[in-house]
Amino acid sequence: MPVESAGFSLKMQGFGDIADVTAQVAEAVRNSKLSDGIVNVSIAGSTAGITTIEYESGVVWDLQEAIERIAPQGMGYQHDARWGDGNGFAHVRAALIGASLSVPFTDKRLGLGTWQQIVLLDFDNRSRSRQVYLQMVGE
Repeated sequence: MPVESAGFSLKMQGFGDIADVTAQVAEAVRNSKLSDGIVNVSIAGSTAGITTIEYESGVVWDLQEAIERIAPQGMGYQHDARWGDGNGFAHVRAALIGASLSVPFTDKRLGLGTWQQIVLLDFDNRSRSRQVYLQMVGE
């Protein structure tokens, strides 16, 4: 089965910054030689995650608040005690969200719901450039 790879980088602010990357993923699928298959979207690093949400300000805020309640920034983390970098919360948050997501596509169109977007979440305690990797499998 044919496989194609693509990717892009995105400047993120950290501290729960959320970016809609649906357009970049859809463009890569459209530009591929594949018509039908699955695209795996993966973020490099252990302090960021990939998921889907309805990307509108209310849901974005709700998700950020929920993540803060689950893995609060101000809580003590053993990672911080060991390394002193203050981003233990970011590692826990990223592990809960996950580093990759697979989305089917048909006729070069992503199989997402009307109000469903692919989002990159950056939890680190500093801004940085994030690398997103795409691998498409199909025909």
